[in-house]
Amino acid sequence: MTSFRYALASLLVASGPALAQQNQEWFVPGQGGQRPQGQQQQRPPQQQGQPQRPPQGQPARPAALPPGSPPPTAVIGIVDIPEIQRLSTAFNQVREEIERRRTRLNDDLQREQNGWREAQQALSVQRTQMTPDQIRARERELQDRITDSQRIFRNRSQAIEQAAQQSLMQIEEALAGVVRQVAASRSVNIVVPRPLVIMNDPGFDLTEEVAQQFNRTLRQVNIAPDSDGANPPAPPTPPARPAAPAQQPRRN
Repeated sequence: MTSFRYALASLLVASGPALAQQNQEWFVPGQGGQRPQGQQQQRPPQQQGQPQRPPQGQPARPAALPPGSPPPTAVIGIVDIPEIQRLSTAFNQVREEIERRRTRLNDDLQREQNGWREAQQALSVQRTQMTPDQIRARERELQDRITDSQRIFRNRSQAIEQAAQQSLMQIEEALAGVVRQVAASRSVNIVVPRPLVIMNDPGFDLTEEVAQQFNRTLRQVNIAPDSDGANPPAPPTPPARPAAPAQQPRRN
């Protein structure tokens, strides 16, 4: 349907100059349906042997390339990534651990905020019994406590999200290798995610086989330890690239 719309749009654009040219051919009523003499359109003579130039403003067509080798015959496989994640032991391990850390972080933050409110209420009650210098000192102490706590909780939250991203990167790399492995065993050269497919024969679906092989390949992920928030988390290190194979010396 989309290609048909594009073809229709290009047809309308191409027919615009033709319609404009036809409008110039209309005759004026009251002249007997004939053009006055001397007003007939004359075309300039075309010299023989002179190549036709493309109209001004239009790019010249590129020269045709020599014929190349055709692509291989498409053998398609379909994979449902969310279903594989649901069945993956490693993915569920990461999800449960990250949720546990986030819950603990929210509980600690709630307790700390309650402590801030209690300290503010106590200061408001004791304000009448304190000198201005004592009040300023207590306010500054409370503000420093709030600032330090916010920094610590921000660092802890960043460390949790960074640990989740690193764990998911390990899962994605392992899953990509398993998909390639299963596809090669089925002689599949194109793998398409299931949400992009409207309908398919069950024989094209590799989800169950990929999920089983993925659980055999990766059952546990090394998750970075939880941080106390004292220091900001270190930036993630990119995964090491495999070393290039050593070149064998040429034999004479």
